Amino acid sequence: MVTIDQLKLPPHHLDAEKGVLAGIFLDNELMYMYESIALSAADFYQKEHAFIFTAMTQLRDKRKTLDAVTVSNMLKKNDTLDDVWWIDYLYELSTFLLTTSSCPEYAQIIKEKSTLRSILWVCQNIIWDVYAEKDTIEILDSIEKRIFDLTQVDTATWIRHIKDVLNTRVEEYMEIVDNPAKADEQKTFAWYSNLDALLWWFKPWELIILAARPAMGKTAFALNLLMNAALEQKKTVAFFSLEMTSEQLVDRVLAWMAMVDMRKIARGDLNGDDFARIGDSIERLWESDIYLDDMWSTNIPSLKSKLRRLKIEKGNLDMVVIDYLQLMNAAWSKFAWNRVMEVSEMSRALKEMAKELELPIVVLSQLSRAVEQRVDKEPQLSDLRDSGAIEQDADSVMMMYREEYYDPDTDRKWATNIFVRKNRNWPIGDAELFFQKENMKFIELEW
Repeated sequence: MVTIDQLKLPPHHLDAEKGVLAGIFLDNELMYMYESIALSAADFYQKEHAFIFTAMTQLRDKRKTLDAVTVSNMLKKNDTLDDVWWIDYLYELSTFLLTTSSCPEYAQIIKEKSTLRSILWVCQNIIWDVYAEKDTIEILDSIEKRIFDLTQVDTATWIRHIKDVLNTRVEEYMEIVDNPAKADEQKTFAWYSNLDALLWWFKPWELIILAARPAMGKTAFALNLLMNAALEQKKTVAFFSLEMTSEQLVDRVLAWMAMVDMRKIARGDLNGDDFARIGDSIERLWESDIYLDDMWSTNIPSLKSKLRRLKIEKGNLDMVVIDYLQLMNAAWSKFAWNRVMEVSEMSRALKEMAKELELPIVVLSQLSRAVEQRVDKEPQLSDLRDSGAIEQDADSVMMMYREEYYDPDTDRKWATNIFVRKNRNWPIGDAELFFQKENMKFIELEW
C-alpha cells in the first residue's frame, strides 16, 4: 500500500521561481538575460508563477515598467489572477531578494527542473504506449524522437517573429563579410566547380535526388560526392547502401583514392605497387569520419533512429547518401498495397527527416523506361520512376546521362553530363564530367 510519504511531486523549486520573479522587480533588464537562456512561462511549476511571468513578458514587449502595480494590472487584463490577495503576493515578491546576483543561477535551476519534468512526462507516455500495445516500430520511433527532442531543449519551439530571424541573419551576413573563408567552412560542396556554380552547396535541410538509368554510374558518382566531402572538406558523412555490401563500397573507395583499376581489386590481382598505394589510402581513410550501413532491410523509422544517434554522438552530420529509394523497405507504410503511394510517403518522410535533423540527404533513384523509347535520351523530370511526389518533395534533382550508354561507338566515351533539372531558388543547367571507369572516378574537365 502506497503511503503519503511515498508519493513524490514532479521536480520543482518554488524558491528559485520566486527569486527569478523577484529579480525582475529589482532589475527589469533581467528579462533579456532570461530570454537568452530561453526561459519561458512553461518552465515554471507553479501555474500562478507562470501567469506572472507571462504578464511580465507582455509588459516588457510593450516597453512598460515592471513593478507590482503594472504586473497586477496586466494580470487583471489577462483575466488570470484577479483575486485581491495576489497584489499582496506581488508586493511580497518584490521584497523577496536584496540583490539580483544569484538570479542567473535561479533561472538555470528552473530550466533544469523543467527539463526533468519533461523527461518524466516522456517516460510516462512511453509506459502508456506500451500498455496500449501500439505497434512496436511506432513505439520505438516515438521513443527516439521524444529523446532527441529532449536533447534540443535549448532550441526555441515557438513561432518566431521576423525580427528574431533578421537578428540571426544579420550576424551571419557580418560573419560572411568579415570571414568569407570561415563561412564556407560550414558548408558542404560537391567539389566540382561547374556543379557548385549551380547547386552552390548542399544545404542542411535539403532532399537532393540523384537519378539515372541502371549502370549509368549513380553509386560511383554518389561515392565521389561523399569522398569529396569527407576527405577534401573534413566533413562527417554517412552512406546507406541497400544494394551493395560495405566491403564492395570500400573496394570502390580504395580504387577511387589509390587510382587502382577496380577490376584488379575485384579479381584479387594486385601487385606490390598497387598495394602500396592502397595502403596510403587506408591510412587517410582511418582519419576520416565516414560511416557505412549495408542493411538491406533499412526503412524510414530505423534510418531516422540511426541518423539521430549518429548526429548526437558526433555532434554534427554534414551529408547522408541513400542508395537507393526504390529498394527501401516500406513494410511500415500504411500504403503497402499501392507502390506509387508507398514511394510518395517515403519521399515525403525523407524530406521531413532532412528538415528535422538539419542535414542534406542525397537519395539515389531509378528512372523509368520511358527514356529508352525516345529519340532524345537525355532524362527529364517526367522520367522519375514510381511517383511524381519525388519531384515535388525534392529541393534539387540531378540526372546523369552518358552518351556511351546508348551509343557505344561515340567519340565521347569519357563524357558524363549531370543535368540539374530542379533547383529550388537556384538556376538549372548541366555540368560535364570526365568518367574514369576503371577506378570509378569523376574528374572535372579543365577547358
